[in-house]
Amino acid sequence: MAVNHKDTYKASAIFLIVMGILYLVDKLIGFASYGLPWVMQKDNLLLYAAVIFLWFKTDKSVGIVLAGIWLILNIGLVIALLGQMSAYLLPAALLIIGVILYLVSTR
Repeated sequence: MAVNHKDTYKASAIFLIVMGILYLVDKLIGFASYGLPWVMQKDNLLLYAAVIFLWFKTDKSVGIVLAGIWLILNIGLVIALLGQMSAYLLPAALLIIGVILYLVSTR
């Protein structure tokens, strides 16, 4: 199988461009002064990378891993957003993901 790294380079380039724009805008106007301090939080930068890699890279594994790391780092936020439903959705999601991974690994 031929390996084509063009989409990796493209996703990396777009991520660097987005980060450069965000840092420049933050230095010029400051997101915190507009009530948006979360835009430049370190863990959200990981989320931006995950979204960009999922969008622009053919192989979605890097984006999925980055999104998973972001979810682990922000599990409190996810549970708070889900509210009472988190008692049922989180275990169900873990079971479904586990079954899917198991089925994929046994092919």
